[in-house]
Amino acid sequence: MSITHLGKTDLKISRVGLGSMPLAINGRPTREDAIKVIHRTLDLGITLIDTADAYCADENDKNYCEKLICQALQTYQGSANINDIVVATKGGLVRPGGAWETDLSPSRLRQAIRQSYDSLGGQKPIPLWQLHDSPQDEKYTLKEIFEPICEAVQANLIQYVGVSNFNLEQIKEAQTYVPIHAVQNVFSLFKRGAETDGVLKYCEDNQLTFLAYSPMGGRRKHKKLNKDKFLTNLASKYNCSTYCIVLAWILSKSKCIVPIPGASQITSIEDSVKALNIHLTQEDIQSINDHTFT
Repeated sequence: MSITHLGKTDLKISRVGLGSMPLAINGRPTREDAIKVIHRTLDLGITLIDTADAYCADENDKNYCEKLICQALQTYQGSANINDIVVATKGGLVRPGGAWETDLSPSRLRQAIRQSYDSLGGQKPIPLWQLHDSPQDEKYTLKEIFEPICEAVQANLIQYVGVSNFNLEQIKEAQTYVPIHAVQNVFSLFKRGAETDGVLKYCEDNQLTFLAYSPMGGRRKHKKLNKDKFLTNLASKYNCSTYCIVLAWILSKSKCIVPIPGASQITSIEDSVKALNIHLTQEDIQSINDHTFT
């Protein structure tokens, strides 16, 4: 398994992580099957599992995925060292009636961090806690938003901090309040804004880990990859799936990138790991860069 470090820290993580959202939202597998997916993930050598308190059906189901991961780790009997597993969670979204809404009120975040800490076992600091979204209005300043986060770091509830869906200026401001070690933004063949908005370059220059979420384009886009003749031809050339081609391309973009493809089936995470052994030629990388995906 290819290993890198989380930002400038000594914390080691695999170059590909598991995005756990499909294990917890509507259409999710049974709890038993979901745990099997996590156990297989660990067997494959993946040491990074990304989750969130909002990965659930609705507010009545809050912290479902965190508790699921905790149970999976507690019941794991394979060869991986559980102490090496890095669970990265997020807070800042709420799920009223199953919807997705941003709530960054300091009191709400303070409660969310404590609940995530408890849901993940309450025995050690959360390895990486990330603010799930950037402010959608001017109700709270970033300084106010980060007050409970800084408190949680000082209280040893959180080990390291990251941000998600932040632009460059917001990342820079966040770093004035607490060290930021990871940025989790969307990056796929369909959405490549991080290459042009300065975020990816900033992460490279400042040794921040860029966690690429929705690397296949999400639920609405990923099926299109298997219908793209250009991609299917490349997949045939490298004797792999189109998804492996996409992950290999993302990995080629920067050493700071760690894609976190979602998986609700064992075969999906098994396929994702294969991308680490695919080395695209520069010509193929350029061809993918130039190809239009819609």
